[in-house]
Amino acid sequence: MAIAQEKIRATRLAGGKRLATANEGLDRSKAYAVEEAVKQIKSRAKAKFDETIEIAMNLGVDPKHADQMVRGVCNLPNGSGRTQRVAVFARGPKADEAKAAGADVVGAEDLVEQVSKGVINFDRCIATPDLMGLVGRLGKVLGPRGLMPNPRVGTVTMDVAGAVKGAKGGAVEFRVEKSGIVHGGVGKASFTEQALIENIRAFVDAVVKAKPAGSKGTYLKKISLASTQGPGLKLDQSTVVVGPVQG
Repeated sequence: MAIAQEKIRATRLAGGKRLATANEGLDRSKAYAVEEAVKQIKSRAKAKFDETIEIAMNLGVDPKHADQMVRGVCNLPNGSGRTQRVAVFARGPKADEAKAAGADVVGAEDLVEQVSKGVINFDRCIATPDLMGLVGRLGKVLGPRGLMPNPRVGTVTMDVAGAVKGAKGGAVEFRVEKSGIVHGGVGKASFTEQALIENIRAFVDAVVKAKPAGSKGTYLKKISLASTQGPGLKLDQSTVVVGPVQG
């Protein structure tokens, strides 16, 4: 027991030292230009794995109100760096299209039965409109995991081939949390600085364009960037916002 506690204590101390080292030379109160922020975050991503670069956007919305929900999809120009397993609910020719496009799991009633039993071996879920009556039964299973197909983000569609290729190629879904924050992975630490900057601007632009009609006052309150195990930096919004933001 004592040995286990010592190992836990040592791990915590090591983690604290790593974070302290990563924070050296940073001004946490400063809003960094995206170019400088990316450079600093990449240089501090020292984990033994390829860390994900994550963006967090604090929005002036209250998701409890339907007219203030923010949801959408962003096609990252340089991909996400993550291998996505894609499932498609489709029959006949559309099922064949999905398989040809690279879908990992394809089915109809058989796939519904599999998922209803809790067997979910995919990261994205697409369905043809005619199967949404079946897929709708899985709301309690797929909904909490953020996997329920939705026409607003292009996952309920007859263009299953396009949807599969998009999911495999860097399409990232986003949805505002109860706290009014949108999170998203915009690449890996191994990406070039330019590739990350392009992905960040594309993600911010997608969230800006998804601004709901019910949003009042300041829409973009704060944007920050961090790697999986690194410090977070505030971004100067003027260096990442592509177009005008109303409010």
